[in-house]
Amino acid sequence: MAIEKSDIEWTDYTWNPFQGCHKVSEGCKVCYMFRDKERYGQNPNVVVRSSKATFNKPLSIKEPSLIFTCSWSDFFIEEADRWRDECWDIIKKTPQHTYQILTKRPERILFHTPLTKLDNVWIGTSIESNKHYDRVKHLIPLKCTRFISFEPLLERIEWRYNYGEVDWIIIGAESGYETGKYKFRDCNIEWIIDLANKASKDNVKVFVKQVRINGKLISNPILFPEELKRFREYPERVK
Repeated sequence: MAIEKSDIEWTDYTWNPFQGCHKVSEGCKVCYMFRDKERYGQNPNVVVRSSKATFNKPLSIKEPSLIFTCSWSDFFIEEADRWRDECWDIIKKTPQHTYQILTKRPERILFHTPLTKLDNVWIGTSIESNKHYDRVKHLIPLKCTRFISFEPLLERIEWRYNYGEVDWIIIGAESGYETGKYKFRDCNIEWIIDLANKASKDNVKVFVKQVRINGKLISNPILFPEELKRFREYPERVK
């Protein structure tokens, strides 16, 4: 999977210097990477380095861009420890870009982030349920823009916030599906409204990616309920 213009609403490009992952929690159940890799006849559980052209692709993109890093893996997965320093080097060499790094392994961030200040990096963690809310504690020491992805949102989240923990949240109903199966887990629209409003009151920027209404996935904010139409925000702060 080469770097490419992305269909993900909150980024410009996706960059996959390596591919493959392992499921770690219930939010991973219908991850699109597993479905698509299997469709291509590849083993999604094997982590492999991408081609040289793909690995180095950000170096050739001149216009400042938002780049979602590792949409087909986890940037902090153990098998990629041998390649990650090269990724950091590319990130340092392209200060015009902003790299959005999202992980379900936030406990590994501090041990595998060589830079003390990450001016062109946003680091976030996925939290699909209250059981995993403690993942956010690993973001607190980071000197960068920090965010949470509440996608797939699987239950009403008890919003717990101390000033300065995070700058941005993304919220979305489940969009992935198992091969040949279209059975999405529920995401009550009221859960999204409640979470967006509470975060906004704490001056955290909110981006509602998609909602599900009457079984239909909707990503066009014009079609969102009135209470959610304003929530297509991006973070402003760089520490």
